[in-house]
Order: sequence, then C-alpha cells, then structure tokens
Amino acid sequence: MHYVKAKGILSSKNGMNIYRGCEHGCIYCDSRSSCYHMNHAFEDIEVKENAIELLEKALRSKRKKCMIGTGAMTDPYISIEYELGYVRKALELIYSYGFGFTVMTKSSMVLRDLDILKKINEKTKCVVQMTLTTYDEDICRKIEPNVSTTKDRFETLKVLRDSEIPTVVWLSPILPYINDTWENISGIIDYCAEADVYGIICFGMGLTLREGNREYFYKQIENLFPGMKEKYISIFGNSYIANSPKNDELMRRFHRKCEACGIVHDNNGIFEYLNTFEEKQIAEQLSLF
Repeated sequence: MHYVKAKGILSSKNGMNIYRGCEHGCIYCDSRSSCYHMNHAFEDIEVKENAIELLEKALRSKRKKCMIGTGAMTDPYISIEYELGYVRKALELIYSYGFGFTVMTKSSMVLRDLDILKKINEKTKCVVQMTLTTYDEDICRKIEPNVSTTKDRFETLKVLRDSEIPTVVWLSPILPYINDTWENISGIIDYCAEADVYGIICFGMGLTLREGNREYFYKQIENLFPGMKEKYISIFGNSYIANSPKNDELMRRFHRKCEACGIVHDNNGIFEYLNTFEEKQIAEQLSLF
C-alpha cells in the first residue's frame, strides 16, 4: 500500500476510484491491462489520501444532483478499507449532500455500510452492482481466489433485497471451456431471481484479453487448468475478444430465462436506470398533490 496526492476524484461521468490496484486475485481482471498506465505493482494498492477532501469539494460545487459511482476500475471493498474507512467516509458525504450512489463490488464487505446505503436509498437511489461469474464454488475459488465466494455474494444480495436496496448483477466474464455451460448460467440466473435483482448486465459469453491482463491470465490458467493455455492460444491468439463457441446459444437461453424470471436484461436500459438520479422525498411530496 502506498499513498498519493490526487488532483481530482470524480470523472466526467461522476465515477470515482479511491484506490487503484486490487488484491482479489481474479485471474481475468481487465484492470491489469497496460492501457490503464498503472505504474506500480497491481497488488500494491495506491491510496488517494486526499480523496475525501476532493470529493466534498466536488459535491459542494455541483449544480445538479446525480448518481455517484465507484468500483468500475477497482473494487472499493478490499481489505485495507477495513483499516482506512475511506469508502464509508465517502458514503457519508454522498448522503449528506443528497446525491445518489451506485457501487460495483464482489465483496460481502459492502454490508458493513448497509446503514448508510439504506439512508441514501431512502432519500434518493442507491444501487449495489454485484459481479457473479461462476455458480460452481470450486471454480469460483480458483478464478476469484481472494474474494467472497459466489454463495457469499448471493447471500449478500438477499440481505440487500430484504433491505429494499436495488441490485444489478454483472454476468461477466464467462471463460470459454471453463464456465461457459448452461448449468453455470442458469444457476446464476436462479440466484438472481431468488435475490430479486433488478437486472443482469451481460455483453456476451466470453472475456476480453489485452496486453497486461492477457499475460497474467495465461499464466494463471496454465497452473489452474492444465492444457488450457495452449488451447486458448491456438484458438484466440492475441485477439482482444475471446468468445465462447457456445455464445449464440447461451445468449438466447440467457435472454429467454431472464424474461421468464422478470429480470431486466437489456444492457442499455439497465445503464439508463443506474445513471438516473431520483429524489424520492420530492416525488413523494408531489404525489400528495
């Protein structure tokens, strides 16, 4: 872990990353890609020590309320968050200034902040986005070794459901020849249906590989799935997109089952939902008239 002084905290789309780097160890992580210019070891977490000060300044200066997001590049719920509590401090500011919030995570640690998430959701909208890739717990522990298991994430989704906090699941990535089975996809959708998730984002049955994350991915699958590295290289080479040969069939079945379960499965519609700020107290007051 090391500290840096950041110049800004919110992107043009109101996303923030308090930390850079991760310790979850997911073998497929795109954030390892060279294009992101991370000039330190990926597991050596970079902490923006002035993130909270910058966030308050940014929220105070905004003319219109909006959704604030985090987790797109680095899962904010990593172990150092227990020690530093920067995410919790950011949530307190977001609530205090009346903004909405959405987070992407694979960690049940999000429940530590359930009290603040509920307060934000009572005032405006708070959405927790949870990544689920693998119904099989043994495969999950191989490809996502240092993070909450799929079952743990499912239990987290149910707690959020019972707390009336809306959730969205990312079904991504699906690794060809490893977890690209209907049993896997169907099991995850069953979890989502039971947890009453709002929607599932899925761009296809496959993964992306580019310089930086490709090398790490190949090294890991060589150790975890003997012979798989050679198979990937022979089929995909240096391609950016590595789609499952079952992509079309699995996507058809995915959309059919989501429709039957009443789960939103249109990516554009879900992103519109995630980006739309709602002020519930004003809406409730207007409804009285």
